[in-house]
Amino acid sequence: MTTPVEPPVPPPGRPGRKLGPIADSVGSAHRAWLVPMREKYISSGLTLSDLSVLVRLAKSKLSELLRGTGLYPRWEVVSSLSRELGLPSSPLYRLWRQAALEAHKSSEWVKRSSDKSAMTTVPPDPPLSHRAFRELMEPSYFRYAHTFLPDIDQCDTAVSDTFDILWLSWNEALASEDIQRYAWGVLRATVMSRTPHLDGRPELAPAAFDTVALRTLDPGEDRTEQLVESLQLFKAVSRLPDQQLDVFVLRHMCGMPAQDVADLLGVPPATVRSDERHAEHFLESVLCPPPETEGKTS
Repeated sequence: MTTPVEPPVPPPGRPGRKLGPIADSVGSAHRAWLVPMREKYISSGLTLSDLSVLVRLAKSKLSELLRGTGLYPRWEVVSSLSRELGLPSSPLYRLWRQAALEAHKSSEWVKRSSDKSAMTTVPPDPPLSHRAFRELMEPSYFRYAHTFLPDIDQCDTAVSDTFDILWLSWNEALASEDIQRYAWGVLRATVMSRTPHLDGRPELAPAAFDTVALRTLDPGEDRTEQLVESLQLFKAVSRLPDQQLDVFVLRHMCGMPAQDVADLLGVPPATVRSDERHAEHFLESVLCPPPETEGKTS
């Protein structure tokens, strides 16, 4: 009896060259749509060679687009790439347009760039679950963002961008371990990318001018002293670790109950209480250090 000979297994195809990182020069608005697009490309299993055939663009140009190098891409190119990757065009177009204007592209350039793809910019409805999530979370997201971005237009833009980014990656958000935690990460990154920083920490000085203590002062009371105290407090708050900072802002500056903060961040209430205690201990040690003991004996 002859053992059948198995056909030879063909060698695996050569994987495409690994995509390089996003260029350091890419701004926050550009990253807002570029990061979800890169993630969609990486998870698709396609190579740059595959995409080059599908969108009829040289691999080198695709690599530039997905790394944010070279010239800012025209919408017709971004749109054709989004179709192949299955990204919704409406939120992508809003983020692309905003980044184009921030890259000092004229409104005329934006119009010319997107004229040929007008049909793809007709806004479809987002998924029902996304709409429900936005309705539930948007007020709290706005309160948090407004702490760091007192300008209403900037605040509105940051929150709107957050939900557009979430729309682009909604399947990933739904598949994540905790959708609230996933979404909070997107909101925080979006807000912090627009917040002025000092020594690597977000500036909260503008918030010091709108504290409850200042707003409730009697006309004859000294506002200068209270303002100095507020500035000192918020300078110390900015030095907190990220999650402790968020908990402190939500609890003490937005006035949210601990359970609501836990739901918003996607963490257990015990974690919120622990973060709050650690934050308070740190602030107390900075603002009210223990007096030095005089006449110490060895």
